[in-house]
Amino acid sequence: MSEFDPDPDSTAETPRWQDGTDTFGRVYDVVLGLTSPTTYMRVAELADCSPNAAKKHLDRLAEMGIARADPDSRPATYERNDGYLEWQEASRIAAELSVDTIIDRVEALEQRQAEYEAEFGTDDPATVSVFDAGDHETIHDRMTAVSEWQGVIRDIRLYELARQLSQNDGHLIPA
Repeated sequence: MSEFDPDPDSTAETPRWQDGTDTFGRVYDVVLGLTSPTTYMRVAELADCSPNAAKKHLDRLAEMGIARADPDSRPATYERNDGYLEWQEASRIAAELSVDTIIDRVEALEQRQAEYEAEFGTDDPATVSVFDAGDHETIHDRMTAVSEWQGVIRDIRLYELARQLSQNDGHLIPA
């Protein structure tokens, strides 16, 4: 049986990044994981690079629309642009599926959305109080249903965007 060591050998490093990942790639990966505005110095720590390199790459990612910058904050903060991720996901769907398949998927999602609306008596999952039920199991079931409903709404938005991209040769509006 091996002995548990609560203070492992700090000299034995395990690499955080794959070999060959350059600084830009590490900063990009960190940005995709951000869930709130984060200083460029913290991004530098997470990406194992200098603050100057992190700031340079963060500014580039902001110009590309992948990150959002708040240059008025001191120090400057950055966060992931969720719209970029949605665009990327919709583009992937448009490339992988036919327009007919996308339309069928939207119809199925809209049917599921209508079922949730009928079940909860509203068209907005944010207005559903999950704690109205008395027992833990019912509360859990309602929380799960509301979360899945929010996912359905997000998926409808993604598949609709994918349909537009697919029907317009990669553009939102006809060329």
